[in-house]
Amino acid sequence: MAHIGRAGPLAALAAALLLTVAACTPEGGGTPEPSGSAASARAGRLKLPTDLPSGLLAGLPRSWDELRHWTYADWDRWASAHVFRNPVVRDLWNPDRMDAAAPQQPAPPTVPPTAPPPGDGSAEPDPTPVPAVPVERPYTRYPASGKVFSNAPGGGIGQCSATVVADPSHPGKSNLVWTAAHCVHQGKGGDWFKNIIFVPAYNSSGAASGGRRAPLAEVAPLGQWWADKVVTSPLWPAEGGHSGDAANQYDFAVLRVHDPQDPSKSLEEAIGTAVPVWFDAPREQLRISAWGYPAVKPFNGQELDRCDGGRPTRLSFDAARPAMLTIGCTMTAGASGGGWFAPMPDGRTALVSNTSIGTGAHTTLSGPYLEKVAQQALAWISQK
Repeated sequence: MAHIGRAGPLAALAAALLLTVAACTPEGGGTPEPSGSAASARAGRLKLPTDLPSGLLAGLPRSWDELRHWTYADWDRWASAHVFRNPVVRDLWNPDRMDAAAPQQPAPPTVPPTAPPPGDGSAEPDPTPVPAVPVERPYTRYPASGKVFSNAPGGGIGQCSATVVADPSHPGKSNLVWTAAHCVHQGKGGDWFKNIIFVPAYNSSGAASGGRRAPLAEVAPLGQWWADKVVTSPLWPAEGGHSGDAANQYDFAVLRVHDPQDPSKSLEEAIGTAVPVWFDAPREQLRISAWGYPAVKPFNGQELDRCDGGRPTRLSFDAARPAMLTIGCTMTAGASGGGWFAPMPDGRTALVSNTSIGTGAHTTLSGPYLEKVAQQALAWISQK
């Protein structure tokens, strides 16, 4: 993938969202209506979208830098105007329905990358493609990774990848799941996806691999966890769309989930783990491994894969926003939202990003750099 300030045009590399909405489903839902072209802003000319509550517009500079200084009350007012509703539908997500979720590859971006700030790594070479390799089974050994399933507002079944993350307000009892914003919301002019569930360690034993039918207990060995609250960066509902651009520099979401069958236990207690999130991680120290369930050939969405991409390079569409992390990786659509992990100085493994966009040739993936805005989003949903 081309990097900001390099000669190679982005269009030639065809970076595209790894969106996970089914093009066709057994119910005949068809492809969801497009959410409209993303209103990506140019560096130095950022605009605050008009759908924010009027109380937040008053006195704010017309720059997204202001978002980094929002208080909990600011986040709460914004979220109250963008309410996510997800009532539990008993027995909706059976193995056949989950297997029917197929990703769709949207159009490549039309917005070129912008010039980088000084010292932003513009001279770094493009990452070398890193082949995805299967994660060793059973996946219950790594239960923080799993799949998100949903219904698009206009019809169709979607799938994404996701990670259980630690809850700063409830240590040891997290119900929080990290994924990509485009996995849960259509973006500009669109709405939330519906019937969102998280399935940790999906198809852990491999019983549903190779086209085989498997019982729900094998497909979802650690249960189905329904989302009851979701938060994204306000940038995504205001700007997000179906092609990679500046909105993807904030393409993250956090879900709060519960098990309708047994509400007495948290997700972390039930699976035994949750991954800490490392905000503002020093880029030069990162050695990244990206995990996910890619679903476009040569993959089939039934296997958990990973790419040990090493040190990330940078990709930016808007130099006023944090440059994305980019690694070499051959994973395809379906890996969207999957966790990017790196060792911390204290030896723990932390989540540092999630899969957002990739090249049309499936040579690299890019994910948002998680800084103040992402930390505030996690803090808000943690305290709700």
